[in-house]
Amino acid sequence: MLGYQAELAQETERAITEYRAALKSDPSSVAVKARLASIYFGIGDLNSAAQYAEEVGESTEQDVQVLTQMAGILASAGKPDRAIRLLDQAIKREPERGETYFPKGIILLNQKQLAEAEQAVVQGLKYAPDSPIGHYYLGRISVEAQKYEQAVASFERAIAANPAFEPAYMAQATLHESRQEKDKAIAVLQNYLQRVNLHNKDVRQHLIQLYISTKDYAGGLAEVQKMLEDNPDDLDAQLRRALIYGEKKEYAKAIEQLNGILQVKPGELKVRDYLAYLYEESKEYPKAIEAYQLNIRHDPSYIDSHLHLGVLQYRIKAYSEAVAHLGEAIRLNPKQPEPYIVKGLAFLQMEQFESASQTFEEGLRYNPKNADLHFNLGTAYDKLDRFDDVVRAMEAALSLDPHHADALNYLGYSYAERGIKIDQALSLTKQAVALKPENGYFVDSLGWAFYKSGMLSEALTELKKAVSLAGDDPVIYEHLGEIYWKQQQIPEAREAWIRSIALDPKNSKLIERFKAQGMGDPLQDDRVRQALQRVSERVGPPSANP
Repeated sequence: MLGYQAELAQETERAITEYRAALKSDPSSVAVKARLASIYFGIGDLNSAAQYAEEVGESTEQDVQVLTQMAGILASAGKPDRAIRLLDQAIKREPERGETYFPKGIILLNQKQLAEAEQAVVQGLKYAPDSPIGHYYLGRISVEAQKYEQAVASFERAIAANPAFEPAYMAQATLHESRQEKDKAIAVLQNYLQRVNLHNKDVRQHLIQLYISTKDYAGGLAEVQKMLEDNPDDLDAQLRRALIYGEKKEYAKAIEQLNGILQVKPGELKVRDYLAYLYEESKEYPKAIEAYQLNIRHDPSYIDSHLHLGVLQYRIKAYSEAVAHLGEAIRLNPKQPEPYIVKGLAFLQMEQFESASQTFEEGLRYNPKNADLHFNLGTAYDKLDRFDDVVRAMEAALSLDPHHADALNYLGYSYAERGIKIDQALSLTKQAVALKPENGYFVDSLGWAFYKSGMLSEALTELKKAVSLAGDDPVIYEHLGEIYWKQQQIPEAREAWIRSIALDPKNSKLIERFKAQGMGDPLQDDRVRQALQRVSERVGPPSANP
C-alpha cells in the first residue's frame, strides 16, 4: 500500500523501494511484480521491466489482463516470442476474450508473419466484432499485405464502431495519400475534424499540406483561416498562409505576411530566407540580397542564406560575390553538391577554368555519384582543351544517369564537332532530343551530327527546327549557313551567316569565311553595322585612365 501511495504521488523511486521491500516478505507476489514491471517500463528500464514480466508469466496465478499487460512489456523489450507465449496462455485461460487476440496479431505483424497475424485478429473479431482496435489492427495488417481495399474497409469499420477513434482516421488518410489518392485523404481528414476534434492543429496542418500539394489553394486558405479564428496570433498559421500566397505567385501578399511575422519574431531565419526568395521571384534583387545578408549577420553559420545568396549573385552575374558565399556554404557543409556546382559555374563565367575544374573535382570527392558534378567537370575540361578528360567525365555522368540529356547532347556534339565517332554522335544527340524535343540547342546538335555524317537533307530539317525553337542564336545560324552552302543554296547561306554575324560581330573566323566565299564584306551590311554600333555603345568611350 505504501508503494501504491508513492505511485499516486508520482514518487517513482520510493514506490520501487516499497514494492521491493514487499517482495522480501512475499517473494511470490504476482501483483507486486506486475507493478514493478509497469513502473520500470514507464521509466524506460526495459531490462528490469522484462525481468519482472517474465516472473509474472512463470507464476501459476495467471490473471488474463495482467498476462496481456506483461506480454506488451516483453514485446516492447524485444522479446516477441515470449510475449506471444504469454498471450497464448491468456487465450487458453479465456478463449472467448477477443481483446487478447489483437496484441498477438500486432506482434506477429511486427515479425512480418502476416498470415498468422491476420488469423489471430480475425479470430479475436469473432468474439469482439465491434472492437475498433481489432478492425484497426486488421487494417494495418492488410496494408502490409498490400490488400488496400480490405484495409480501407477495416478502417471504416473501426470508425463505425467508434467515431472518435483517431488512429483509424489517420491510418486511412495515410493509406490514401501513399496511393496518391489525395482527394480521398482530404475527405478523411475533413471527416475527422467534423466528427472528432475540430481544433486538432496537427490534423489541420496536414490537411493544408494536402490542399497545397493538389494546388487547391482556396481549400488551404480556408483551413488556415479556421486556425487563425482559433488563435489570431498563431504565427505558424500565418506562415502557412504566406506559403500558399507564394505558391499562388501572389508575392506581394506573401511578402506582407512574412514581414508581419518577422516583426514579432525577427530571429526566425527560415522565414526571412523564404522572404528573400519571394523578393527574388518578384525581381526585387536588392531587397532579396539585404534579407539574406541580415540572416547571415544574425547567424554567420546559417548555411541556407549563404547558399541562396550565392545562387542569386550568380544569377545577377555578381560572380566574385557568388564565389565567396558559395565557398562559405561549402565550408559549413562540404557534403552538399549544389554550392560546388554553382561556384564552379561562376568560375567558368569568369573564365577561370582551372579553378572551375578544381571546384567540381572537390565536389566529387564528397559526392562521387552526382551526375551533374561529372557533367560540369566535363565542360570545364573542355575549356582547358582536355578532350580525353571531357569524354571520361561525360561517360561517368551517363553511367550514373543514362537519361542525363545535357551529357548526351554535350558528348554527341563534341564528337560531331571534331568529326569523330559520327555514329555515336548521332545516337547520343538523338537520345538527347528524344528526352527534350523542345530544346533548340539539342536539335541543333542533332542537325550538326547529320551534317557531319553527310545527311544534308536531314541536317537542314533539324537546323530549321532549331532556329524556330531557340530563336536568335549565332551558332545555330552559322550551322544553318554551312548546310545551305554545302547544298549550293548561296543566297540562303549568305542570309544565315549575316544573321549569325549580326548576333556575334566578334566572330572573326566566320567573317573571314564569308569573305573567302566571295560574298563581300559582311561588316558593310546594315544589320551588322547596327550590331557593331550597339556593342560600341555598351562598351562606351575609352577611359582616360591607364
